[in-house]
Amino acid sequence: MATNLIRRAMNMTSRLPSSTVAPASRLVLDRPYATETEAQKVEPKASSASGGTSMKTFQIYRWNPDNPTKPQLQDFKIDLKECGPMVLDALIKIKNEMDPSLTFRRSCREGICGSCAMNINGCNGLACLTKIESGPSETTITPLPHMFVIKDLVVDMTNFYNQYKSIEPWLKRKNPPPTAGKEIPQSKKDRAKLDGMYECILCACCSTSCPSYWWNPESYLGPAALLHANR
Repeated sequence: MATNLIRRAMNMTSRLPSSTVAPASRLVLDRPYATETEAQKVEPKASSASGGTSMKTFQIYRWNPDNPTKPQLQDFKIDLKECGPMVLDALIKIKNEMDPSLTFRRSCREGICGSCAMNINGCNGLACLTKIESGPSETTITPLPHMFVIKDLVVDMTNFYNQYKSIEPWLKRKNPPPTAGKEIPQSKKDRAKLDGMYECILCACCSTSCPSYWWNPESYLGPAALLHANR
C-alpha cells in the first residue's frame, strides 16, 4: 500500500511544472536515499561526547633542601577527564605519573586528619576537600604561609604542636572521679557544651591565615590552640 502511494505521488509530481515543485519535495520523491558511492563520501560528524581534552595547569611550589636553590613554581598539565575532582587527586596523579619527587602530606582523604593542609589559589584549605576549579586558569598550590618549609608542600609543624601541647588540651574535672580507674559517664547536656569546640582537626589552616600568628609565632598561641584552651 505504501509503495502504491509513493508511485501515485511521483506520477502527480511529474505532471506539475518544475517551478511549482519545491526542491525538497523533488529530492525526497526522486532520491529517497543516497547511492553507495555517495554515502562513502560523507564524513561522519564528530561525536560531542568524545570532545577534546580538558587540560589544566597546576603551578606547584618546589623546594628541595638537598638542592638549596631558590624556590620556584613548577607547571604540571593534567587532563581533568583522567583525574579525580579534588586538588589532592591532581597531586597524587602528578606524583604517581609525572614526578615522584613531589612531596606533600596526606592520609585520610576525608577531611578528618588535616594532613593535606596547604595554600590553594591564595586560600588555606584541605586538598582533599578542595575541588579543582573549572576553566583554563592555572591552579597555584603553595605551602601553608609563614611556616618553615621542609620540602615542597611539607611545612614544619613543631611549633604549632608545641603550642597545642602547652595548653594541656584534655578535659579536666574540678572534682576527683567517684571511682578511680572507672569510666565517667557523660550526660547529653555536658556533651552539648563541647559543640563548636571539638571539631578542630589541627590542620593549622586558621593559625597560618592569622597575621598576628605570622608576626609573633613564638608568643601568640594562635586560634587553634586558643580554641582548645577554651574547651
